[in-house]
Amino acid sequence: MKFKIAILGSGNLAWHLAPSLENAGHTITEIYSRDIRNAEKLAERVYVAEVKDDLDFSESEAEIYILAVSDSAISELADQIILPEESILVHTSGSVPLNILGYSSAAYTGIFYPLQTFSKIRKVDFEEVPFLLESEDEPSLHKLKKLAKSLSPLQYVVKSKDRLALHVAAVFAGNFTNHMLLKAEEIMARQGLEFEMLKPLIIESISKSLEIGAKKAQTGPALREDLSTLDLHYNFLGYNEQLAEIYRMVSQDIMDSHL
Repeated sequence: MKFKIAILGSGNLAWHLAPSLENAGHTITEIYSRDIRNAEKLAERVYVAEVKDDLDFSESEAEIYILAVSDSAISELADQIILPEESILVHTSGSVPLNILGYSSAAYTGIFYPLQTFSKIRKVDFEEVPFLLESEDEPSLHKLKKLAKSLSPLQYVVKSKDRLALHVAAVFAGNFTNHMLLKAEEIMARQGLEFEMLKPLIIESISKSLEIGAKKAQTGPALREDLSTLDLHYNFLGYNEQLAEIYRMVSQDIMDSHL
């Protein structure tokens, strides 16, 4: 089953999603962005698509309209977009509920959320990306399953309240982990040390957590309740009170989690 699809948005997700959908055999009919220059750049990545900076899609041939925009922009665009009859409007957010699309002109609404981090400079293999889907209309949900299956074998039907919990967990697993790596980079750089030295440890730590579970994989001075080492580290971080407090709080949480 192949679809005609309009993409609303030109950010990191849209940058990868539009050409990937086209490569899967679908047709990208339009690309919308408030800044038409961004829409033009994205349009260069697909075979042919009309570039738009207005929200009148009443004459569009697209069946599915994908809001690949920031969470804060979803409600406004959904309320303003003019859609043809029988259209399906979906957003791609992990935390915004389905009912935010309820006042749109779409006949049907849904969620088409790829659970992955996206950057324009890094290629993404959609075959390894889970898609979280939701719709109150069974035929629309069936179409979203077909659309997701054309990109990835991993599809899950997840209600909004559960998707919110999953998104929070994803922030801990992805965004917070990345931020901790940034802090490690800064500590190493401050001492004039090469971050490369930490990479084997990082790779092994993540691999072990995924293989045997994070709780079993936990090591370190907090797990051992090595208070002298914890105090030594805390005092070392005295040059940055906020960073020292992060160290103290995370260490305490590790101890509390392994009682």
